[in-house]
Amino acid sequence: MNSSSAAFTFIDLFAGVGGFHAALSALGGGCVYAVEKDPDAAAVYERNWQIRARGDIVDDTQSEMRVPKHDVLAAGFPCQPFSKSGYQRGMDEARGTLFWNILRILEVRRPTVVLLENVRNIYGPRHKHEWEVIVRSLRELGYQVSSRPIVFSPHLLPPERGGRPQVRERVFIMATYVGTNRSHIDVAPSVPHLPVDGWSPSEWHLEEHLPIQADHEIGNRLRLNLGPAETTLVEAWNDFVVTLRSAGVPKLPGFPVWVDAFVHQDDLVVPPGTAAWKAVFLRKNAEFYTEHRELLEAWLSRWNYLRDFPASRRKFEWQAKDAESLLDTVMHLRPSGLRVKQATYVPALVAITQTSILGDRQRRLSPREAARLQGLPEWFDFGAQPDAATYRQMGNGVNVGAAYHVFREHAIKTAGAIRRRAPGLAAAVEASDVNPDAALERYWDPSRDVIIRRRSSTTDTGRAAG
Repeated sequence: MNSSSAAFTFIDLFAGVGGFHAALSALGGGCVYAVEKDPDAAAVYERNWQIRARGDIVDDTQSEMRVPKHDVLAAGFPCQPFSKSGYQRGMDEARGTLFWNILRILEVRRPTVVLLENVRNIYGPRHKHEWEVIVRSLRELGYQVSSRPIVFSPHLLPPERGGRPQVRERVFIMATYVGTNRSHIDVAPSVPHLPVDGWSPSEWHLEEHLPIQADHEIGNRLRLNLGPAETTLVEAWNDFVVTLRSAGVPKLPGFPVWVDAFVHQDDLVVPPGTAAWKAVFLRKNAEFYTEHRELLEAWLSRWNYLRDFPASRRKFEWQAKDAESLLDTVMHLRPSGLRVKQATYVPALVAITQTSILGDRQRRLSPREAARLQGLPEWFDFGAQPDAATYRQMGNGVNVGAAYHVFREHAIKTAGAIRRRAPGLAAAVEASDVNPDAALERYWDPSRDVIIRRRSSTTDTGRAAG
């Protein structure tokens, strides 16, 4: 959207491929400045949003403020340790980190609303000091912000509100400029951590809600298929499930199964000093093996006792309830073993090669399906870059629906303060729909009919490359 005709303006810092850009554009905003240091992500950003993503925020904020005026500052900021020397003023403690550069922009430009996103453990005990510095620094600059985080995930939103079948809990920090006289008054988080409109995350169904691409839409499907070793792994553990189910075992273990810990209870020895959590798992595995020894020995003998598998592949975690086999599940290859869950929603996309495996398709999620999980529109184009780059960008990205929901709910709750400084922003939010999908589908051509996102997608060429 052309910023001159936009209802409000925003800047997009540490932008990735533009998850915040998508959310704020869907509300009617226009981007006036973007920063993304990774050249591959910056190229995708420019390709889709038609604005250059500059390479380094430090150059534009250190000695001279080159960041233009704006109404909203959005940033998926990196969290670096802040100085604890003397517990000084927040900005001084943040000096030398990229968060300090964000504070410099706020100090000079004073945008009306700040939207920050980070991983959940930014609020954990190991980052208590960093969290206190963030809150204190924002308040010292006149921004009202809750001392408690907004923790939200797209799987808590129903499809008609831009939700997606992905567990991706992130901390959002929402702040509105109210002046230093009022900024130190604590407020409750503006968005609760709960499913919206009574939506139950168990209602997600990947085939319908993602939706999963048909083979003819993917192009070269072979690139998504499991390798020989992975196929053998899945076949072995599927045999484990089917063997127990066929024998009438009503409930599969809810604890991690460790084949290396299979030993009769009478022979179990827990070494002194073993961590409590590990001791529990050793005992549970021994009990499980003892109870089903005949079945498990028959299964193990068919697969050479998994001796050809790496240690991490001799571990199995079942979260798929009543599924009859791995064909009815979503699988996740992790350093800690093979995790299997119901085909409702998927684990969070990550920036490394742990892409979820669709059990009934025996393949990994496609790049297009990963983009859908992040709420990006069907026209979003990754160009000719390798799949690995797209997966990395999606794993590092901001979910559009979650960001849109959090920002919109916060803006509605603080509408009075926003209207006094940015009436266009307040009006845009007031007129907005609860679902960003339709607005994003119209992004390039406002006159066209809205394309329903959860249809079968276009073929795997051009903009819909998957």
